Amino acid sequence: MEGHDHCGQALLQIGINMMALPGGRHLDSIPLPGQRSYMALSGPGLKEGGVSVSRWRGPELFPAQHHTLPLCHVLVPGAVIQQLITPMFGRKEQLKPGLSHQEAAVHRGAVPGCRLHLMQVDSVQRWMEDLKLMTECECMCVLQAKPISLEEEAQSDLILAGGPGPGDPLQLLLKRGWVISTELRRIGQKLAQDRWARVHSMSVRLTCHARSMVSEYSAVSRSSSQEMGQIEKLLMEKCSELSAVTERCLQVENEHVLKSMKACVSETLSTLGQHFGQLLELALTREVQALVRKINASDNIYTTESTTGNLFSLTQEGAPLCRIIAKEGGVVALFKVCRQDSFRCLYPQALRTLASICCVEEGVHQLEKVDGVLCLADILTDDSHSEATRAEAAAVVAQVTSPHLPFTQHLGSFLESMEEIVTALVKLCQEASSGEVFLLASAALANITFFDTMACEMLLQLNAIRVLLEACSDKQRVDTPYTRDQIVTILANMSVLEQCASDIIQENGVQLIMGMLSEKPRSGTPAEVAACERVQQKAAVTLARLSRDPAVAREAVRLSCMSRLIELCRSPSERNSSDAVLVACLAALRRLAGVCPEGLQDSDFQQLVQPRLVDSFLLCSNMEESFV
Repeated sequence: MEGHDHCGQALLQIGINMMALPGGRHLDSIPLPGQRSYMALSGPGLKEGGVSVSRWRGPELFPAQHHTLPLCHVLVPGAVIQQLITPMFGRKEQLKPGLSHQEAAVHRGAVPGCRLHLMQVDSVQRWMEDLKLMTECECMCVLQAKPISLEEEAQSDLILAGGPGPGDPLQLLLKRGWVISTELRRIGQKLAQDRWARVHSMSVRLTCHARSMVSEYSAVSRSSSQEMGQIEKLLMEKCSELSAVTERCLQVENEHVLKSMKACVSETLSTLGQHFGQLLELALTREVQALVRKINASDNIYTTESTTGNLFSLTQEGAPLCRIIAKEGGVVALFKVCRQDSFRCLYPQALRTLASICCVEEGVHQLEKVDGVLCLADILTDDSHSEATRAEAAAVVAQVTSPHLPFTQHLGSFLESMEEIVTALVKLCQEASSGEVFLLASAALANITFFDTMACEMLLQLNAIRVLLEACSDKQRVDTPYTRDQIVTILANMSVLEQCASDIIQENGVQLIMGMLSEKPRSGTPAEVAACERVQQKAAVTLARLSRDPAVAREAVRLSCMSRLIELCRSPSERNSSDAVLVACLAALRRLAGVCPEGLQDSDFQQLVQPRLVDSFLLCSNMEESFV
């Protein structure tokens, strides 16, 4: 009986220690890894992915004092084991191959910084060692009942922890706005699933968030306009209406009645979203106006730097805020900064903000109204400016000439300064001290070649081909597929000129293009894989265009370009199953075969060259299908 008494005392002592957590918390109230107690919002983030979510970090598992237990083997229920051996550090840890969950828990306790604060007595140590050799069914059941992945229901329990600092209305609006917009979207999802209990509880929570945003912003804002007051009233009325109607839906069992009420709830939710959007836009517009006025009125370099930084942070929240900034004079204020010599050290920051704003049509129109292109040309051609300043000016040029934005094609003022800008950009590529500077300058040149065909002739006269091909052998300047994408874009657009072929051969450009056909991603990220596909596609297009010249075609055959093109056509994995790369390679192969047919085997000629292009495409694209 003595052994049983010792075990009973040990269990009792462990129970006492489990309840003795700082703050009086019981272990049952502390989430296991994989559960979320609450989400703390940090950062400016309104946009998806822009919000940092930090996991709750619990206190030490046991207080500082230790108690001595009798030396015996203590049998503890599996659920208690799970809570004892799980460190609460908030980060997910993967199991090592060959380790059970229990072994992994013990292993984690030995990692520096994650040591379990258990009672340092022999019995507990022996018990922990024995766990490596034991498998408890109850423990496994607990693991199954508490999955590592977050449950969908827990994700919707958003609480604005901490909140923005005092006197920070912008951060308050961004954080509260993100929470409310997320709640609106999730209510719509639950409504589509007819989960009325969740719809009602989330509607109540939405009302609380909306009321908090209104009251907190009123407390920190300078003043409230009549228009904002009216929208706030309409918003809160719709929130109350949504809560009331969803509560009534909980008591209705007739499906036909619920269906009609569902349409009413959907309409109320839509109207509520509109009022919320109007209120948020009005409030953000007021804050942007205050920032722009501050930039215009300030002659203090530190004040201007801080305000410009706040404006740049807002541009990272997405196109809607960029439109607000452009409409409220942000572009004008930033170019005012870029025209004052006393603010020269702030030029890079101001230009970076301008590049972000010009992703929207309103920003480009404002830039043209204030002769922004002329200002950019002055900065690029002035060697007294730092390389960082000229690189950021190149970034603005790249943005306003982007072929992906249809409204940039009507930038008439750019043509007047194009020759000066192209000359300065080629020089910046030649003198770039880093890969980032070269990337920005080459991206601007690549976009300009789409903007106007005269740019290609200018680049040819400026020996741009030699500058670009020489840079390819400099790993300090050209070290990523993104940069090679810009270079091969320029070469592809210049290759329409007949005199470009001789320059390519003279600078060993065919060999470089051959290397680009073998571009492979390093990290395997989707962005890098897509960049490699573009490099392969444009390299094949460049080769097809240049092969009009027999000298280029013969050089390509000599360098085994045809065998690489055949490999890309026949092996989907070599081109990442890209149809665009396949079409470009087939076109290049047919062009080379027309000049040097002896470089092809009969089977390649009959399958890849002789049929119609569409037939060869279907043949190669079907090679990746499995008929098993």
